[in-house]
Order: sequence, then structure tokens, then C-alpha cells
Amino acid sequence: MPIARLARLLGVTPLGHAAASVTGVSLDSRTVRPGDLYAALPGAHTHGARFAAQALAQGAIAVLTDPAGLELLGDLPDTVAALVVSEPRAVLGALAAEVYGTSGSVPTLVGITGTNGKTTTAYLLDSAARALGLTAGLIGTVEIRVGERRLPSVRTTPESPDLHALLATMREVGVDICVMEVSSHALALHRVDGVRYDVAAFTNLSQDHLDLHGTMADYYAAKAALFTPERARRGVIHIGDPWGARLAREATIPVVTLATDGDADYRLTFNLDDSVTIRGLNLNVTLTSALPGAFNQANTALAAVVLHQLGYDAEQITRAVLADPHVPGRMERVRAGDPDAPLGIVDYAHTPDAVQTALAALRPHAPAGLIVVLGAGGDRDRGKRAAMGSAAAEGADVVIVTDDNPRSEDPELIRRAVREGAEAAGTDAEIVEIADRREAIRAAVAAGRARGPGVVVAVVGKGHERGQEVDGVVHPFDDRDELEAALT
Repeated sequence: MPIARLARLLGVTPLGHAAASVTGVSLDSRTVRPGDLYAALPGAHTHGARFAAQALAQGAIAVLTDPAGLELLGDLPDTVAALVVSEPRAVLGALAAEVYGTSGSVPTLVGITGTNGKTTTAYLLDSAARALGLTAGLIGTVEIRVGERRLPSVRTTPESPDLHALLATMREVGVDICVMEVSSHALALHRVDGVRYDVAAFTNLSQDHLDLHGTMADYYAAKAALFTPERARRGVIHIGDPWGARLAREATIPVVTLATDGDADYRLTFNLDDSVTIRGLNLNVTLTSALPGAFNQANTALAAVVLHQLGYDAEQITRAVLADPHVPGRMERVRAGDPDAPLGIVDYAHTPDAVQTALAALRPHAPAGLIVVLGAGGDRDRGKRAAMGSAAAEGADVVIVTDDNPRSEDPELIRRAVREGAEAAGTDAEIVEIADRREAIRAAVAAGRARGPGVVVAVVGKGHERGQEVDGVVHPFDDRDELEAALT
């Protein structure tokens, strides 16, 4: 892509070697390849221009930055061009889309946003697409899938250069449909700029990420930005909470709605056998949820309605959604070597609402007792910690408060906030604090064994994660492995 063409797109005059052409885009100096444009962005702690020398040494032939970054660059080699704008992050997505040619309609794109349920719904749609004979792509919290190839995921939604490179790769290898989780961070920080989804879907909204957004209104506004003509062609909105109902009223693209009550386009009936019946807009089906609980019935319904909006009929939807999506770390059952051991569940629930709904889903399976192990992450929304503890005490018989990912915070202070919330709930739940997460899981299983058959041990908060971050160091740790060892 000629630098001159990119300069015209940005409305700037290129500096330096304006006749050059770039073959890729990166904002990480460590991943630059020969021919790339390096995006030197201002950051929270330092400026990306300070790493430009490394990017140039690895073959970058152009730099996108702001005036402060240009000062830090100094004298560039004669073979390098510079594009200078006041807000480089805000133009990076459009620039990456131009370089990778990803503004077209292949593959079909589905973007899912909301506080809870994004991952489960994405996996439901991914497995459904494969059951329909499509070559599918998946971009989300757990992993990236390009057809049958699986790659680790660094964050829920990649930075815009990586995202557009992925979409270009999917197009080249013949991916028919790509399902993406779209986080509020991604929308607020321009990670999905230059992408236009064929269908945008909304699950729900509850407290989370207020460390970034500040207020629930701002958090909602970030999510709502997906339902605009610049970002999506049409939308599917679950109106089971007031935020969804508001979004349905305020979206500036054509939308359809689903809910168990109210004037929804698709009316839902949650059945006792974990199936959901969907009626509306020429669709009448009953689908069995692969995972327990009303919220997973809602996720199943949302996936089905997205498929309906993509043009699939009732027979195709029923056949496709019956495929087991196996969602890592989402209500994932951990097998025990001991047949008399409690039922072990690992779930990613890390908000008050998610903890409440996960425990409510598990309660019918726990006639002899429900034991939950949970903590809260450091350097994140502090306001939800006590509420998570309260939700745990209201939903479980035993609450074991432990460390999650303390990150740079004092883990004792995080545990105290969670425990105080649990105690303030005023329930009969037994509340225990065990700092070491491995020991907490073992204690939970031991307590379950003492109660006898019919006990569920739920370890929540980290789900699929394979590490525990303490003081900037990520230590190997997988709740599923630890729970399996304790159950054996």
C-alpha cells in the first residue's frame, strides 16, 4: 500500500520517504516485519516512539505517530516515511483496514457485546456454523480460531492492526463466517475501528470495567457504539434488562429484540429441562441449552436468533445449535477420578451478576450443598468486590474467599473487601478465607466430601485462564487442573 495513498486517507502530508509502500501494520515493535508501518502511539506509561529504533531495525519502513512522538523519533533514515496526526490511535483501524483490504463483506462478521455471555454465545455460533458446513473463524477471550487452526488469545478483542491482519488471513484461507467478542475496551480504545459487522448482538449489561469507564452510563455508551451504521448493518438485542431495552430504543441501525416478556420480536420461554422455546418473526423452535441455567438458555436463544437473521431456517438452526460447543471455563464440568467425589464446576463468573446467575443455575444440581471458591482481580473495578462476595453468600452454602489475580494490589485487602461483602449479606452461608487458591480449592472439595453425595463445588472467577498474576509475574495456574487433582 503506497504511503502516499495512506497519507491521503489521513489528510496529511507524509514526511521522509513518501514513495515507499507498506505491506503490514503493527503497534508492537517486537512483532514488526520488514515492510511494516509501525504505529508509535502515546501510552499510559510511555510513548511508543521510544521503541521506534527496534521497529526500524526489524524492517519498518514507515511510522505513524503524533507530534510528541515525532519529537522523540529524531532524524529518521532517508528510507523511512512518517505520518503524523494528533490522535494516531483514532485513525489506526481505518489505516489497517486500507492496508489489509478488509472493508469488504468476506467473511461474514458477527460481533457480540455485553457484560456476560459473550464467550458462550460466540462458541455456540462457532459450533453451529461448523455444524452447518461452514468454515468458521472465532476471535475472543479464550482463543482465536482460523478454520481448524487455534491460536492463543492475548485479550478479548485484538488491537486493530492484528484484527485486520486476522480478517485478511481468514479471507485468504476461505473462512465463511467469523464470530467475534467485542469488549467495551475494544470499542472505547478504537480496536474495532474499520470493521463493519453484518450482525451485532447484545447479551446484557451489569457492573464491570468501571475502572475504565467510570460510570454505568459511560460503560453503556461504549457498548451502544457497536449499534451504529459505522460499525454494524443490523442488530440483535436481548432486552432482559433495562440497558438492553434502552439500547433497542436508541440503536441507529435496524434491530430485532428477544425477551421472556414485553413486546419483543422473539418471545422466549425457559423450560425446566434447560431448553428454550423461541417464537416470532416466522421462527418457532425449542432448543436444548448445552449448559445449565436460564442465562445459558438466553445465550442459546441469542445465538439462534442471530442465525435466523443471517437467513437460516428453523430446521437448520435446530440442527446447528444441538452441536456441543464445549466452552472452556464456562460452566465447565471437571471430571473426577473418584465417582463419589462432588460435582466440580469451573466458571469465569467475575461480576456480581455473573456470580449470582452461575450459582442459581447450579443450585438445582446441589441438593446436599453448594460450595463456591472465589476472589476478585486486582487493578480492576474495586466497586464490584463486596457485591461479588454478597452474591456468593446469597447463592451458596459455603463461601471460600481466596486470591484471584491480585496483580499489583495487596491481596489481603482484596480478600477483605470480598469477605466483608459476603458477611454483610446476612445469610446462613459459612464464610471462610484461605489465601492460597490451590489450598482453597482443596478445602472446598474436602468440605464437599464431608457432606456426602449431591454436593457441587464451583470455582469461579478465572475460568479458562492458565496463569495467576501476582506482582507482575504470571505463575502457571489452571483452576480446572487444580480442581481435577483435588477431586481425584
